Amino acid sequence: MPSIDAITTAVPPYEIDQPTARDFARALFSHRLDDLERRLSLFDNTGIEQRYFSRPLDWFSEEHTLEEKNHAYIESATELGAEACRTLFETAGLTPDQIDYIVYINTTGLATPSIDARLINVLKLRRDIRRTPIWGLGCAGGAAALSHAHHHALGHPDSRVLIVAVELCGLTFMPDDFSKSNLVACALFGEGAAAVLVSGDKIERHGPEILATQSNFYPDSLDVMGWNIQSRGLQVVFDRHIPDLVAENSAAELDVFLKQNHLTRESVGQYLYHPGGAKVLDAYRRAYDAPEDLFRYSRETLRDYGNMSSVTVLFVLEKYLRSQEKRRDDHAVISALGPGFCSESLLIRG
Repeated sequence: MPSIDAITTAVPPYEIDQPTARDFARALFSHRLDDLERRLSLFDNTGIEQRYFSRPLDWFSEEHTLEEKNHAYIESATELGAEACRTLFETAGLTPDQIDYIVYINTTGLATPSIDARLINVLKLRRDIRRTPIWGLGCAGGAAALSHAHHHALGHPDSRVLIVAVELCGLTFMPDDFSKSNLVACALFGEGAAAVLVSGDKIERHGPEILATQSNFYPDSLDVMGWNIQSRGLQVVFDRHIPDLVAENSAAELDVFLKQNHLTRESVGQYLYHPGGAKVLDAYRRAYDAPEDLFRYSRETLRDYGNMSSVTVLFVLEKYLRSQEKRRDDHAVISALGPGFCSESLLIRG
């Protein structure tokens, strides 16, 4: 089976702690939302301590055009993506010409040529490299990219696939949007980048095997999560019932996935889930009747970085792979929810 042989992450330079973010929101939303002080309590209940951004805090209090935001995205995404990739090559002991295929994931900026084309130039990747840029999968994008790389490597067992995910969620913030969804985004969103190496069977394996993948689509749920694309930027869409959807559907979906692979919940050593928010993780834990400890890497990632959309689940995976507790026969499930509404999951071992 294809394997995840290396993963590295990078964050932008501006660190903002949660009390500072709360004070920023208080000043911006003052006299704009009813019962603001009560609503600001969500900053204290997110489980987040700090986040990282590509622009300083004052930048977010000013209005910016879609053109300005997108220019900032292209510049920072290229820099952060290249940083994560260079660290990956050094960690894996590879040179850029050993990469056969690059998958680029994002949902928070637009670029044509896409960022992967820019990275090919910056990193001096091969001229004959294959590439697939994927836009619009939101928080599910990181897990979907792993699945995409897995299936490519199944058909090309002598190939190395480089996944690069960069999300700059802060650049989508609108200071003139006084909706509850924008306040939630202000409390949750962060920015970051990740690079992952997935190798086919004919490449010497150094990381966990990807045993199986699963996709689930929820019909007639287009309004649950996504962006309203407006002239001034991307306006966030969050449905407050997402934890309810998790509670209603996730246990049955997991059991089917595990049964297809001759496993049960007792076989799972860790749930490496995208931490869309503390309430979402709570809903998973209750639905699975699982100990809190099985979600600790998701909790730690949320605490340290916030919700970075597609990148976040890859940060969770990196924390897990860096840990000393896993054994070669351990099973873990990777999963993330995204617009559609959908979920993307993988089963790994080792």
